[in-house]
Amino acid sequence: MILTVTLNTALDITYRVRSLRPRASHRVSQVTERPGGKGVNVARVLAALGHEVTLTGFAGGPTGELLREALAGTPGPVDALVPIAGATRRTVAVVDETAGDTTQLNEPGPQITPGEWGAFLDRYDDLLSGASAVALCGSLPPGVPVGAYAKLVRAARSAGIPVLLDTSGEPLRRGVAARPDIIKPNADELAELTGSHEPLRATQDARRRGAHAVVASFGADGLLAVTADGRWRAVPPAPELGNPTGAGDSAVAGLLSGLVEHLPWPDRLIRAVALSAATVRAPAAGEFDPAAYEKLLARVSVTAV
Repeated sequence: MILTVTLNTALDITYRVRSLRPRASHRVSQVTERPGGKGVNVARVLAALGHEVTLTGFAGGPTGELLREALAGTPGPVDALVPIAGATRRTVAVVDETAGDTTQLNEPGPQITPGEWGAFLDRYDDLLSGASAVALCGSLPPGVPVGAYAKLVRAARSAGIPVLLDTSGEPLRRGVAARPDIIKPNADELAELTGSHEPLRATQDARRRGAHAVVASFGADGLLAVTADGRWRAVPPAPELGNPTGAGDSAVAGLLSGLVEHLPWPDRLIRAVALSAATVRAPAAGEFDPAAYEKLLARVSVTAV
């Protein structure tokens, strides 16, 4: 079983409009609602790839009820979310069909009490006993200690379970020091962590800070991986137009599935890039276009750096 952790879950709402214009009224052509948050998206993609997945984190209030009802209504990840008094947040993505880009609006997360955080730690320890790998994903809601991910990384490593960390800012800085097996920052997160905007230098510096492997994502320019086994760049055949929300989460799912299947690094990167690009073609985060994914697997290029 693969375990994904989403401490700041969300109900993802996607609006599609012909053209997004400031200070104008818009007619929405399509609306989708999905359980969201980075680790929830990762879990859904892993389940679609055929893996047994359990997701945990927090959910509460009317939005949290909708999120859990949606999870229960479809086959896929097992819901092991911890109930809280506060209300789960919503995120709104507005897709501009003419420009091919997306505007994202993220609500703040709920306040987590010390008792709720303690209940989560107990649930996490229980779930680790049956996990083959762990993904720690996304932002921290208010009330959760800034060193939370470092604590969770150390717990997984003490249990002998490989762990991937995908977060940003101070939680990433502290989490890297706990020596996760993989981190997956984007370009901005990598620059914030290392102070460098040169991709290879920054990726190598991030690995020296404690991560066993660093896989940095650069949007349409693909992934750059620095590992103990080598360094590679993986690039999609062409930029994809559509909704990029969740593309990074699909890349995490590709890396994690490749890890538990013991694939060599180049094959893991091909899968991650193909899933990421196929997600841009899908209507909502946490989904990917299966036909596009199969075609892209043969077209992603990987080169040693």
